[in-house]
Amino acid sequence: QVQLVESGGGLAQAGGSLRLSCATSGRTFSSALTGWFRQAPGKERDFVAAIRWSGGVTYYAPSVRGRFTISADNTNNTVYLQMSNLKPEDTAVYYCARKITLTSPYNDWGQGTQVTVSS
Repeated sequence: QVQLVESGGGLAQAGGSLRLSCATSGRTFSSALTGWFRQAPGKERDFVAAIRWSGGVTYYAPSVRGRFTISADNTNNTVYLQMSNLKPEDTAVYYCARKITLTSPYNDWGQGTQVTVSS
């Protein structure tokens, strides 16, 4: 059984930074892609960023491009989301998820970590 565990959330001021981590453990096998999503109160879960494990290709939502950076560490099966120039509208629960293949749906999800940005 695969587990994804997010960490690094918390409270930040507008303009500040936070780094989220997504660690994969358990009976792991190769992931094709890991992504970050977020869900604000009363809103749907939205895509934030994703990274392919092979080749490191990255994808970003327009709202975070230029402010957030996703990266992956193969040595410890961890994906990071460096968030800079945070805005109050970035406040949400952030989830990581992985795809086993590029064409599959997201197969496994973490429990989420809260990010709160004060103005």
